[in-house]
Amino acid sequence: MDLRNIAIIAHVDHGKTTLVDALLKQSGAFRENQAVDERAMDSNDLERERGITILAKATSVEWNGTRINIVDTPGHADFGGEVERILSMVDGVVLLVDAAEGPMPQTKFVTSKALALGLRPIVVVNKVDKPDGEPDRALDECFDLFANLGANEEQLDFPTMYASGRAGWCDASLEGPRENLHALFDLIVEHVPSPKQQEKAGEPFQMLATTLGSDNFLGRILTGRVEAGTLKTGDSLKALSRKGELIENFRVAKILAFRGLGQQPIDEAVAGDIVTISGMTKATVADSLVAPSVNEPLPAQPIDPPTITVTFGINDSPLAGRDGKKVQSRVIRDRLMKEAESNVAIQITDTPGGDAFEVAGRGELQMGVLIENMRREGFELSISRPQVLFREENGVRMEPIEEVTIDVDDDYSGSVIEKITGNRKGELVEMKPAGTGKTRIIAHVPSRGLIGYHGEFLTDTRGTGVMNRVFHEWAPHKGAIPGRRAGVLISMENGQSVAFALWNLEDRGKMFIGAQEEVYTGMIIGEHSRENDLEVNPLKGKKLTNVRASGTDEAVRLTTPVTLSLEEAIAYIDNDELVEVTPNKVRLRKRYLDPHERKRMAKQA
Repeated sequence: MDLRNIAIIAHVDHGKTTLVDALLKQSGAFRENQAVDERAMDSNDLERERGITILAKATSVEWNGTRINIVDTPGHADFGGEVERILSMVDGVVLLVDAAEGPMPQTKFVTSKALALGLRPIVVVNKVDKPDGEPDRALDECFDLFANLGANEEQLDFPTMYASGRAGWCDASLEGPRENLHALFDLIVEHVPSPKQQEKAGEPFQMLATTLGSDNFLGRILTGRVEAGTLKTGDSLKALSRKGELIENFRVAKILAFRGLGQQPIDEAVAGDIVTISGMTKATVADSLVAPSVNEPLPAQPIDPPTITVTFGINDSPLAGRDGKKVQSRVIRDRLMKEAESNVAIQITDTPGGDAFEVAGRGELQMGVLIENMRREGFELSISRPQVLFREENGVRMEPIEEVTIDVDDDYSGSVIEKITGNRKGELVEMKPAGTGKTRIIAHVPSRGLIGYHGEFLTDTRGTGVMNRVFHEWAPHKGAIPGRRAGVLISMENGQSVAFALWNLEDRGKMFIGAQEEVYTGMIIGEHSRENDLEVNPLKGKKLTNVRASGTDEAVRLTTPVTLSLEEAIAYIDNDELVEVTPNKVRLRKRYLDPHERKRMAKQA
């Protein structure tokens, strides 16, 4: 059977997963009466809640006798490690661009990776039925983007289509019939080359593992594209590392291929197809699975280095162990090591004490997703403020700089520029109108300056601004960046908070807790209205006298406390503070709970 392997790449929210849904439906992958969720490819709970794709996933459809393997990729640069590996498995990409927004930072990020591999993209301008859509402008911007990224003449001569993934149509012109996606299927078959690997069908078997998974029945499973040869169930293979060292010899227990949304066992895997193999116990992502006669590993894509690090420690607060079941450092370490195996963009190192681990990754979103997954699995953790990784080049200290693209209403552009170029040491690169009453700002800002900025940005733009960021380059250190301006209110007692005490503390600052909540010495219960930290007593009840009864005063009315989400809490804390994360609670605390120890450590620092 004829084969085509394609990836769908785009910026966050430009409609990749919705388009894949429509492709599956129209190719007959589902029965007429089959119940299918919206965004069927986003199978993970967190992906459904946040409406983003986190893990790359493959599917396959049949069109007029050709099997098309489609890989849906994440749009966030934080999960770029997934995208880089996936692109080495395919022979073509469908680049989706929103008709209103045009190419965005992540579009640039994934397109540069695809062009560098020599892939010839098909550009689909999606969401052309949006009222503010400008398909022609979006297309011109795509051409400029390709030219800036150094595309060759073949890549610049890209075919274009206009589509609405949600409505399920795609046509070569805007005046097309708008009925279905048949034109897109035909273009993929015609434009994307069949895998070159098919010519190597007679050679010994070789495959590069690109994603790792686990199955309750099959154990460890690896997915990748067959680079040469054929494979049958029961064949012997060996796994080689990137450097060519032997990892293990194993027998293939099962071969699975993508058919619609599921995977089905097949008897034989052929060169060029994307398949999943089980039977190995140690082999992992970026290893080569080869026939016993082969001794050279396949070249693997280099992965961009991590830019931030967060410390994951055991929860040592007085309330530890009440909420979660997994609290020991050994269990936390095993879970992090398992994560680093399947997610090549993460690196784990042990700290000297042994009860905390440095986790280095691409960004705050990636860390937030990992912590959220762990708390749902029953872990209790204490998390430090993210720190940016530096490196030395010729004796100069270098730090990561990110390209930030911001779309805001004109009224708020001044305050945003002031924040970014002032304290945060950013440089304004470009500023241009982006539709009616909106401005697009592009700036290069040190990663350090962006930690914790997103919440402040939403406040400054009344929740209407959109900010996207992507790694730009390493540059010499820009000097000190001031941290949070306000101090915090710290509990000096253990027990349950009392409404009367919190009511009396309201003029000291805003509260993070309500009445009847468990507190402990050293826990942060609010933000101080001044710059210094203040120790307060949230348990102090009202003293009664024999003159008046307790119930005659009017009831205490408390202002609603500020509730921080996990990512907001991690971005909010200072270097001497931690976030205590349990399956049901997110609390802020000082690193040293005892006030005397805090003072002693502050003097040392």
